[in-house]
Amino acid sequence: MIKILFICHGNICRSPMAEFIFKDMVTREGLADKFEIASAATSTEEIWNGVGNPVYPPARQELKAHGIDCGGKRARLLNKEDYEYYDYLIGMDGMNMRNIERITGHKRGDKIYKMMEFCGLENDVADPWYTNCFDVTYNDIEKGSKAFLKYLKEEGKIDA
Repeated sequence: MIKILFICHGNICRSPMAEFIFKDMVTREGLADKFEIASAATSTEEIWNGVGNPVYPPARQELKAHGIDCGGKRARLLNKEDYEYYDYLIGMDGMNMRNIERITGHKRGDKIYKMMEFCGLENDVADPWYTNCFDVTYNDIEKGSKAFLKYLKEEGKIDA
């Protein structure tokens, strides 16, 4: 079982989009039973009195437009123990990467990656909270997810 945690600032746009895009992708390839996939935030901004906000409506609508349901998902905070539990912690932008390192106490490399680096890029996945371009974010995450899945196959982590 490969355990993956996608991470962004608030866990209401990019990281839940990545969680559900990747879940959909591995399900369509018949690989869902080989993965545990989740997402988390580096900030408590979308978590009130211990309860996380649901996926932001425009992000939910973008997923739905691609036939992907994210019902029931609520924001949750990344914690230090997540580094030990998950095999891959994948951040969406440079600030996420710094916060992941700060929260987990570990550096980028062994388990911590930036989403677009699987495409050979150092780009950030733009935050649609600010850009309002949920389709662009979806496309970047889909591209990164395909490259990540290809990476896992090439590394022999799953059967190709």
